[in-house]
Parts: sequence; structure tokens; C-alpha cells
Amino acid sequence: MKAPRTLAAAAVAAAALLSGCASSPSYNTSGYNGGYNSTASMGYGTIESIQVTQAENRTSGGGALAGAVVGALVGNQVGSGSGRTAATVAGGVGGALAGNAIEKNRNGGTGQEMYQVNVRMDNGEYRTVVQDSVYDLRVGNRVRLVDGRVYRY
Repeated sequence: MKAPRTLAAAAVAAAALLSGCASSPSYNTSGYNGGYNSTASMGYGTIESIQVTQAENRTSGGGALAGAVVGALVGNQVGSGSGRTAATVAGGVGGALAGNAIEKNRNGGTGQEMYQVNVRMDNGEYRTVVQDSVYDLRVGNRVRLVDGRVYRY
């Protein structure tokens, strides 16, 4: 009867640890002078530079959760008493790390290609926008900045 409670406690602890790791991507515009941030802004300017960057490859957390459960189940089969509890926790943590790595590799291994577009606004400030494509944007183009994206004007 003690083993199911230990396993359940390990699974809850692993889920609590992993829930703090979840995040969603956000790509905001930012100004160099003053740190101005706004995703709902509009303005006009000229492209100063465009750089290719890699977005961080994020995972859903499903691989980590599945790995934690499998690792905790395997760890629970080792030892007895407090050694079994330690093996269950260690198996859960190790399984979570392995499951997350497997999910990341399955999703392509590297981050999505993104573009950092540096714009000198008509009012003199600079904005940097990170977006997934630049279509027909080139350095020197007049552009419009709307809701955190750059469009040719």
C-alpha cells in the first residue's frame, strides 16, 4: 500500500516541478532608447538592418511529463524503503529530462529561423522587431510597424 502513495507523491512532485518550466514564446518590439515595449503600436520608418536568428526550440512539456511518469515507475522498482523513494524521485527527474530531450529532437532539434528587423522610426527612435518572415523587405525600405510586425509601405 505504501508504494502507490510514494509513486503518486513522486508524480505530483515531478508535475509541479515541470509546470514551472512551461512558457510560451513572445516576440515584442523594443526600442533602443528607453526600452519602449509595445505590441499594439503603429508607426512608419526605414529598415536599417535585417538579421537571421534562431528562435528557441520550445517543447509542449508532454514528453517531459511522459518521461517523468515512466522514470518514476522504473525507479519505484529499485530498492526498498527510503532507497526506493529516492530511486522513484531520481527516476522521475531523469525521465523528465530524457522525455523533454526526445521531444525536442523529434520536433526538429533546432529552433525556427526568425528575422530581427531593425527599424529607424520617423520620430528618430529605433525599434527591433523579431518576426518569422520578411517577405519582400530589404534594407532601406520604407515600412509601417503595426502590432509588432513590419510591413512594406
